[in-house]
Amino acid sequence: MENFPVIDKTKLNGEERKATMEKIRDACENWGFFELVNHGIPYELMDTVERLTKEHYRKCMEERFKELVASKGLDHVQAEVKDMDWESTFHLCHLPESNISQVPDLSDEYRKAMKEFALKLEKLAEELLDLLCENLGLEKGYLKKAFYGSRGPTFGTKVANYPPCPKPELVKGLRAHTDAGGIILLFQDDKVSGLQLLKDGKWIDVPPMRHSLVINLGDQLEVITNGKYKSVEHRVIAQTDGTRMSIASFYNPGSDAVIYPAPELVEENNHQVYPKFVFEDYMNLYAGLKFQAKEPRFEAFKGSNVNLDAIATA
Repeated sequence: MENFPVIDKTKLNGEERKATMEKIRDACENWGFFELVNHGIPYELMDTVERLTKEHYRKCMEERFKELVASKGLDHVQAEVKDMDWESTFHLCHLPESNISQVPDLSDEYRKAMKEFALKLEKLAEELLDLLCENLGLEKGYLKKAFYGSRGPTFGTKVANYPPCPKPELVKGLRAHTDAGGIILLFQDDKVSGLQLLKDGKWIDVPPMRHSLVINLGDQLEVITNGKYKSVEHRVIAQTDGTRMSIASFYNPGSDAVIYPAPELVEENNHQVYPKFVFEDYMNLYAGLKFQAKEPRFEAFKGSNVNLDAIATA
């Protein structure tokens, strides 16, 4: 089995830049995922975010989750559950405007840490998009501009905990899906595993690594790259021991951004494989089809008319 791609960001600054860019290219083309180490986000901040996330779950969410499980009879299921996930979640929005001050039950310390963490992740996401541009032969800033609706990109975080599950063979932590958006930066538990991706028809574990970030590509990057890069199906397997923390931040297009393959990448293979659509329309479709194959979502927009005057640029 090939090794899961691990990219050391500091190697972009020296003589290993070319080889590191090639590793990123290979990961984007053949995995849709890579693990990023030495990414520049302070470990102390990550440790604070992890501590506060786990404290918040224990204080504010654990009991609620147990009550939900009991009310749905999930602890006594005998057959596979296909319409629910074994996860406890809440969502934060950072762009176009933050909702952190409105989310209930968060301590001031937690709000402050998550705001700081989100700012650093936003900057890192934009750096990564420019590395992708470089590998794709697109001008610097192209992907950020493609994501830029009339109010800029959308950026948010899903904070999830996956508690111990008595029957992981019957209930998934999170059912298999591709991510709808742009580029995703995941800070995951380094002790409790569970994240898997589908590669060549086999489920492969995404290894937990302390202080790393797992990067994956969403459906919008598959469209903009005209299929050169792919969004990849992934899932979370519930575990019988330990609660797995997952903090996934999604750097996505603005709701009114018009998404379509980059003309340079269409010229490359003389065929536009993907349609043109407004991101919000795609998200509305995705909401009902998240756990189904992505191809029918793309097909649904072929032949639809999008007003190009609506394209907003930075």
